[in-house]
Amino acid sequence: MMMKTTIKSYISVGMLMVALLQSSCNEFLTHDSPSGVSDEQWWNTEADATKALASVYVGIPGGSSGRNIMYYAGLSDEAVHRGDFKGEYDTFTRGLANSRWGVSNSLWTDDYICIRRANRFLENVDKTYMDGALKERMKLEARALRAYYHMELMMVFGDIPLLTKSLNPEENNQPRTPQKDVSDFIIAELTECAEKLPTTYVEADKFRITSGICWALLSRLGLYNKDYELARFASKKVMDSGVYKLYVNSARPQDSYSELFSYAGENNTERIFFKENGCSNAWTSFAPYGIGGETYLSPTNTVVNNYETKQGKTLSELGRDSILIYQKEPNYRNNRDPRLAASIFVPYEKFQGQYTLDPFYNPSDRIGESKSTATGYWIKKYIDAKDRQNKSGSLDFMIIRYAEILLNYAEAMIELGQWNNSEAIAAINQVRARATMPPVNTGLYNTQEKMRELIRRERQAELAFEGGRYFDIRRWGIDEAVMNGEVYGATNPTTGEIVRVQSRKYDRNREYYWPIPEKELIANPNMTQNPNY
Repeated sequence: MMMKTTIKSYISVGMLMVALLQSSCNEFLTHDSPSGVSDEQWWNTEADATKALASVYVGIPGGSSGRNIMYYAGLSDEAVHRGDFKGEYDTFTRGLANSRWGVSNSLWTDDYICIRRANRFLENVDKTYMDGALKERMKLEARALRAYYHMELMMVFGDIPLLTKSLNPEENNQPRTPQKDVSDFIIAELTECAEKLPTTYVEADKFRITSGICWALLSRLGLYNKDYELARFASKKVMDSGVYKLYVNSARPQDSYSELFSYAGENNTERIFFKENGCSNAWTSFAPYGIGGETYLSPTNTVVNNYETKQGKTLSELGRDSILIYQKEPNYRNNRDPRLAASIFVPYEKFQGQYTLDPFYNPSDRIGESKSTATGYWIKKYIDAKDRQNKSGSLDFMIIRYAEILLNYAEAMIELGQWNNSEAIAAINQVRARATMPPVNTGLYNTQEKMRELIRRERQAELAFEGGRYFDIRRWGIDEAVMNGEVYGATNPTTGEIVRVQSRKYDRNREYYWPIPEKELIANPNMTQNPNY
């Protein structure tokens, strides 16, 4: 767990996050009060409380910045990661992660620092002189954030210390709390916060935790826990709120999905939980090197082959000749689910109709070269040409958006045995229609198992590279099946040879949970390690 003494040992890591806030608030992030002043000197005004709460918000992850939620795709079958300075994700997929693994260390450190900040806020904010209603709302925000950080930790570490107060050095011995107890706490906190927090804020406060965010987190947690009734209930709360809807460009409906991840569609009513500027460095994370970008996360052929044709056919439903054509030219005759073209750059695609992406023969973009694709494919989401000149921008990252809630609702209904429920099918069809895909063929998808197959394919098509696939394959129990063996990329259309990227090793008895950081095991005599590390 993260206690006062542990935080001090993490100051060098914490300073990376400190830069996000003003200097007066910076010091609050690594000390109990700025400049070493006492609590009596710090907790006086609304401004003091606002700065303190801002330090709790700072830990919300981004997509290609901060804790890099999009990089979780590299822990799944949909992408391959390269470049350890961005995080050693590839170490995990080769079965080599240990208690010094940087990714688990960073998450543990960041979340427990923010949990401590939330506890400090809740313990001291009543000392401030400010509007009572605002103070109560801010308390709810801090509680919801504290629950979220515990949820992040629990979903990858399992049992974790549940901390509801700030600890002194003598309390640096907290044991791990059973996962069910942590989950029950998260559910109780988020439920109460969801019932009391505002549904919306003014523009200046748009980043703050809302009722809808709390319900959306509960929707996600319900699926993770296989508590499908909770997932259904929480998803319906979001759907019935009337606050959110799928983003659609009424003038150009066919561009709606791709615009979601660009400046054109950034301020939309689909985003529920987001990080401001969370994809500011997408250009130097995913973009092809030949157009001035850098590529550290590359799609696999698994995610490419997942997309249906525009007629709603899977590749496996086509004849062998058709399959070979689509392997060589994934978007052959523009006849694939439009979300493929919106999510992935494929070989020989033209960037802005000018630059041809050639990962086989162009030295700048050749597979395996430094800062180039590892597979022959590139992630297109959050790559906006406006960022090309400066190689950075200000794009927000959507942690949870309304499309996921619709799919969560549908999946919960399917798992509850209501696979043919009209509302569940309608929820899937909303998502498909926005992508200009045909509705569910209920004649073909006419059993629970067939609908389960469809919803799992739909989740990857809609949510590719947004960070959820890693958790999906674990909760579905297919992680060991899809994370072992050879990984492949694009097919060279000249030679017909498919790119072999790497061989992966994954043992569910070990890799299902992440390793507890070594420094925490050393500091805390009551801390235990996860199995087989």
